[in-house]
Amino acid sequence: MITIAKWTVILLATVYLAGLVLLYARQREMLFPIPTAKRTPPEAADCPEAEEHVLTTSDGEKIIVWHVPARPGRPVILYFPGNGDFLAGRVSRFKAMTADGTGLVALSYRGYAGSSGAPSEEGLLRDAAAAYAFTTARYTAERIVAWGFSLGTGVAVALASEQRVGKLVLEAPYTSTADIASSSFWYVPVRLLMRDPFPSDERIARVTVPLLVMHGTNDLVISIVFGERLFALAHEPKQFVRFAGGGHDNLDAFGAIETARRFIGS
Repeated sequence: MITIAKWTVILLATVYLAGLVLLYARQREMLFPIPTAKRTPPEAADCPEAEEHVLTTSDGEKIIVWHVPARPGRPVILYFPGNGDFLAGRVSRFKAMTADGTGLVALSYRGYAGSSGAPSEEGLLRDAAAAYAFTTARYTAERIVAWGFSLGTGVAVALASEQRVGKLVLEAPYTSTADIASSSFWYVPVRLLMRDPFPSDERIARVTVPLLVMHGTNDLVISIVFGERLFALAHEPKQFVRFAGGGHDNLDAFGAIETARRFIGS
């Protein structure tokens, strides 16, 4: 006869397994919370200096990039945004990045604000490859600064580990998304279930260009601990800049653009 205790265990196990199934099924909705923003041309977003281009990825998706041409001799930033970003929402940042004549190629991932498809790690890396090909058709690899923010740091590290770039900037980076998820869902076997782990900790060893890591000490989304761990795995030359009191999405107010500009120009 099944006792109350056994029924309780069975019930708890059933609820737990159902929770695992739900987390597995909905993990990409959590990792890629696509904004509701629609495709917005640069001029409509008060960024007339940018040109909009539609690129075709290796698997046939149509993705959008904004290109602000660099002045002669200036570098160009190949920018990989965070998981909740859309290009029109980052105009003030793009203007600050390019104010000194630095160029910009900013990517709208598949599924985001006019780009076709649905996001995944493999898909975002294909998007990055298309954006890189677009950039190298216009600039030498040595002039390219790959800059990733938040989720985009995993894309930037993957690109820099496989392709030639001049420098790498990582803003609020992580070792892997599996590590981030494990810190929040410690009771779940995340590493067995994660479909898009973005293992920057495994890829960073193949990055040999100068590296700048920027992280806020009060980042509540991606703890600075993860940025420090990734930095420890990276090759020299490298710099780690801690912004005291900085959060996740506000480092421009603490001098992130100026810090990156000095690094890029050094």
